[in-house]
Order: sequence, then C-alpha cells, then structure tokens
Amino acid sequence: MKRSLSDKRRQSTLISRRRLLQAGGIGALTMGFPGIVAASVDGNRGLGGGAAEKSCIFILLCGGPSHLDTWDLKPEAPAEIRGPYQPIATTVPGMRISELHTRLAKLTRHFSLIRSMTHVGNISNHFDAMHHCLSGQSEAPLDSPYIGSILAKVRPNQRTVASYVWLIKCVGDPVFCAPNIGTGGHLGMAYSPMFVGSAKNHPAMPDFKAPEELLPAVPPERMQVRRQLLEGLEPAASATSGSQALSDWQDLHDRAFELASGPGGRRPFELEREPATVRERYGMHPLGQNLLLARRLVEAGVGFVTVNGWTGTAPSGGGGAPSSSWDMHGGEMGMGSAFGDGSYGMGWCLPRLDEALSALLVDLDDRGMLENTLVVVVGEFGRTPRINAPGANPGRQHWPSCYSAILAGGGIRGGMVYGTSDKTGSYVKDKPVRPQDFGATIYHALGVPLELRLGKDGFTRPISSGQPILDLFG
Repeated sequence: MKRSLSDKRRQSTLISRRRLLQAGGIGALTMGFPGIVAASVDGNRGLGGGAAEKSCIFILLCGGPSHLDTWDLKPEAPAEIRGPYQPIATTVPGMRISELHTRLAKLTRHFSLIRSMTHVGNISNHFDAMHHCLSGQSEAPLDSPYIGSILAKVRPNQRTVASYVWLIKCVGDPVFCAPNIGTGGHLGMAYSPMFVGSAKNHPAMPDFKAPEELLPAVPPERMQVRRQLLEGLEPAASATSGSQALSDWQDLHDRAFELASGPGGRRPFELEREPATVRERYGMHPLGQNLLLARRLVEAGVGFVTVNGWTGTAPSGGGGAPSSSWDMHGGEMGMGSAFGDGSYGMGWCLPRLDEALSALLVDLDDRGMLENTLVVVVGEFGRTPRINAPGANPGRQHWPSCYSAILAGGGIRGGMVYGTSDKTGSYVKDKPVRPQDFGATIYHALGVPLELRLGKDGFTRPISSGQPILDLFG
C-alpha cells in the first residue's frame, strides 16, 4: 500500500524524536531499565497524576530470625529452648519482647505482633520459603510475581523514580534468593525492582553511589538544549495526530528528561541532605541507613521498597554476607554463637534492628507518613525451639511451622498481639497465619482488591487466595 504524505511526515517525525531521545540518553532510561519510568505506564490506566496513596516498606530479615529470642520468648521453657534472653515489659500491658529491643519496647503502640505465622508444608529451605513469603502465596507457582511487582503493576508510580525498589539484593543464589526477585515473574521484566546497593556500596559508606541509571548521560545544560529541540517537533506531530497516545508518549519523555537531568531521581539517594542527628538515630550501619533511604524513597513516590535486613559485618567479625544476617546456625556452620556479638549473633543484630526500626517508626509518625506507609518486618521462617550445640557456639536451625512478624502503619491499629504459639514456640496454638493470609493482609492495607486477577496472553490468575487479618485494622 502506498503511504500518504501525512504518513511519511509522521514517520519522519517519530524517527527524529527517537534519534533525539537516544542521543540524549533518554531512550535507555525509559525503555531499557526495568522499574523506572516505563513501569509507570499501564495499558489500562494510561498516565495519571500523583503518587500511590499508600506505600510499603517491606523489611526482609533474610535467613530467618529466631522468634523465641525476639518477639515470642518462652521464659518458662527449659533452658535448651528458652535461650539466654529475658522478655521485658512494653508500653502495651501483656506484650513482652526481647530485652535487646529496648527502643521498640517503648513504641509498641505503633505496631502489632503476629505470633502465629506458619508455612503450609515443611518448607525448610531458604529458596522455597522466601518464594512463598515474597509472593504472598502457599504452593506458589515458580513464575509467581512478588508483592512488590504486583504493586508496581496495579499502582505504578506517576513521578520520576521507580515503582519498586530493593535495597541490597540478597546474594548466594540459589541458596537464598527466591527465583523471581529480579524478574517480575509472569508479569515480565517491566515490573521487576530497581536494585540499589551492595556489600561494597551501601548508604552507610561515605562514598555511597546512587545507581548509574539515575545519573545524566550528558551535562544538564545539554539535556535542556535537546529537550527544546524535541519540543520544537511537537507542532508537526500534533498536526498529524491528535491521539491520546501521542500525548502520553510526550508525558512519558517529559518525566524521563526530568529523571535524567533534574534532581528528582537522584535526590532520594543523597542522604547527606539529612541532619546528622537523624542519620545517627537510624544507626550508621547498612540496615539503619537503608531504612532511612527507604523513607526518602517513599517520600519521593516509590510504592514498594524491600529492604534486606542485613546488619553489616560486626567489629568482632564472623562473616555476614548481605543475605543472611539472621541465618544463625551457630558453630555447626562456622558462624560463631547465635547469642554472641559476631555478624551472625543476636548480640550484634538485634540492637541494630531495634535502633533502625524504632527510628523509622518515629520518623514516619513525626512526618505524618505512618498512616499511609505500611511497615512489614518478617523473615522467611523462624528457628527451631531446641538450641543445637548448647555447649559451644550454640545456634538454631530452620523452622517453618511457627514464627513471628511485625506490622505497623498503613491502617494497622498497633499495640496488639495476634495469634499464639504453644509453650515451646514449636507450633501455632491458635489463629494460624499462612503466607497467603499475610499477603492478603498487605494488599488490604494498601487498598488493592483481593479479587484482582493479573496475567498475560489472555491467561490471568488471582493475586491472592488468602484472607486478610481484619482484626489488625481499625
């Protein structure tokens, strides 16, 4: 078919636009990097305005923390079960937590404890347990997207940073990393997270660098010249096509220019803008500074931030890869005592979690952000009630049958303990919470309809088969 003059003119205009965008480094930002600008375009929604009404900071305590030494202590149990720590009173009568959580004990009005988390089946390896935890499903198919990817799909960020960010990707694949952490599952790469940081580049370091994708490819003044050239093409384009698609395309690239040349994309990563007192309150370690960065990202419009609960390497050593601070097997796996002050010891990890999480809750509350920011703290499972190798470098093994979690903000009422375990913390006694119920509770808090179905190629699946814990709200 012979093309009309208007068709040829439109094609010429599009080619010119594409070349200009590529020359300015914009094409790579919008089309080649998952999770940033392209993820905010949805075929069913177009380009709306404003950020998501609610956000989530999901703190994943990779490795699986011991519920018996943190939030569900059993002081009446035999010594080989109860461990060395004593429970302390909190501001909520009857709610007791570890003596190493001195700051959180004063803030229990802000959060609720779930002491009846449980996996369906004996899922005692990190890979599968994390897959079910992050997807919010039991028996999750291998290509299941994770909650952050689903939120990026249904509630895309309409500002200039990613919809879904992961602060320090877990390492050790395939031991620790669930299969779809970096893929978006069956939703595709457009809904995978933007990964930020590593063991050698994290925000507690003085030379921390933001992702290179957020840095302009050319000097800002040259970016502005190229933007003016692009805008000069608009009258011709508008004359040949008045479609909404053209307007959306221009809107997308306006935001891409803003991301590449303006401060919007990079500013959340500039922690030096924070007062020194604020940074010190969070703690100058990876977990503390990543939680501060998470707060800044939520302020910038990111809807879902997963924070690896890595607490860094202790001064006394003991390893501590940025995936497994909480995998406290003890001397059986050469990690030192689970109750010591090494990198795999609760004497090191628990005070840093206490410091960082309490600072986040106070900061969000002071800024009026807690009501609209759901904070989740959970591991992929708990630890065995019985302590192994009690005489030399003791520790605990993986335990999927019963573990604990913390929820705060996002409409969670706070000051509540939901569910109970038996007298040794071995099994759930009442009100079991399965991965799908935990996921459904997160969706409910964020205002995502549980009947929603997502997929591709005409095949859709429900995002959840669980029931939200409505007692935690109101």
